[in-house]
Amino acid sequence: MPYMQHLKVMVADDTSVSRMLLVDSLNAIGIKNIVLAGDGEQALQIMMASPCHIVFSDMNMPKLNGLQLLKALREFGPTKQCCFILVTGKGDRAMIEEGKKYGLNNFLAKPFTAVTLKAAIEAVTGKLV
Repeated sequence: MPYMQHLKVMVADDTSVSRMLLVDSLNAIGIKNIVLAGDGEQALQIMMASPCHIVFSDMNMPKLNGLQLLKALREFGPTKQCCFILVTGKGDRAMIEEGKKYGLNNFLAKPFTAVTLKAAIEAVTGKLV
């Protein structure tokens, strides 16, 4: 069974259209086990109850933004090592550097495609088969 089918992925974004675009791209590359969160606080609660392997998080969300979510996940033992990919409309270098301080694994610039999404995952996990 391919590695991708074992992955559990969290998509955290306060915009339903953005969540569905991520889900569609993940499905296109063969990732089907996807959990959705409508904001950073909900994502944190879900991750604390049942951690995912990979988190795709929007930067600008209510309650907890992407970097606040990342910091909280890194401080909680069971989620400390999850792969965290920040999804952002602007690849602000300062924001990315701030994320790296908290263990940001990668970022995905909007707009994205299934190909660029897969590349962002593979840059962290290695080749998906």
